[in-house]
Amino acid sequence: MLRIVTWNLWWRFGPWRERQPLIIDELQTIEADVICLQEVWSDVEQGEDQAQIVGDALGCNVVRSVGADGLPHPFGNAILSRRPLRLAGQAALPTTSGTSGHRSVLAAWIDVGWTEQLVVTTHLEWRYTDSALRQVQLQFVVDYVAELLAGHPAANRDQHESDVASGAKDGPVAILTGDLNATPESQEIRRLTGLEPPYNRELIFTDAWAATSDLPGHTWTRDNPNSTEALWPRRRLDYVMVSWPRPKPWANPISSHLAGVKTTDCQAADGWSGPLAPSDHYAVVVDLDKRQTLGHG
Repeated sequence: MLRIVTWNLWWRFGPWRERQPLIIDELQTIEADVICLQEVWSDVEQGEDQAQIVGDALGCNVVRSVGADGLPHPFGNAILSRRPLRLAGQAALPTTSGTSGHRSVLAAWIDVGWTEQLVVTTHLEWRYTDSALRQVQLQFVVDYVAELLAGHPAANRDQHESDVASGAKDGPVAILTGDLNATPESQEIRRLTGLEPPYNRELIFTDAWAATSDLPGHTWTRDNPNSTEALWPRRRLDYVMVSWPRPKPWANPISSHLAGVKTTDCQAADGWSGPLAPSDHYAVVVDLDKRQTLGHG
């Protein structure tokens, strides 16, 4: 089993200092192999980087998005892994004007023992009315993932006969995670999962939550004390997706659940007090089958 978690950490909003130990405690409880984070803060002047703070506390290797100056991005993404990993790349997502924005996609190659697999995390535009922009951003992400997959040496080796017959592609699988700011019934997600004409006919994705749970899986809800005044109170916005076609059983979703749902009574330094959750989003935890392709013995 390979456990993946994706979580938007709500940057430095709210009582962020008090939330930091809650985030670390929850991630320690989850015991994920790979942790994908969005809205990760850094303070260059103070020499503090939330991704590294969390990584050090958990004993994880870390890659994270950086700015043009090579310094940790102040509002970025990160991938943490208990397994060896290496940066595959990062790229800025397009904006409404077609230029590069501050949101990005981050990718890393994770060593799973018998091969490397691609793990990708991103954070799309949040506005409810920006479905068209999110589709442009996802088109960019899917093209980026396809390019990384095609460039890996394992993608060019000979396939097993059973994989060829089933239409599955040998080589690395892409695990796409993040806060996509879109519900499962939206056009952007339906295109990603192949329910509508996809972004790339050769590469679509399995929604791990939909594959393993009949629960709604709302990651954004007024049940969270950090989101009690949310305009859209019940939405599933955060995802773990697995690329298809792929040779089974590797990376088949096994189970999924939400984390970060518990609250703690808090007295903040600024005088604020009340129940506090680690973030304004709940985390999505997914277990994937980590067995090697059956066709390869």
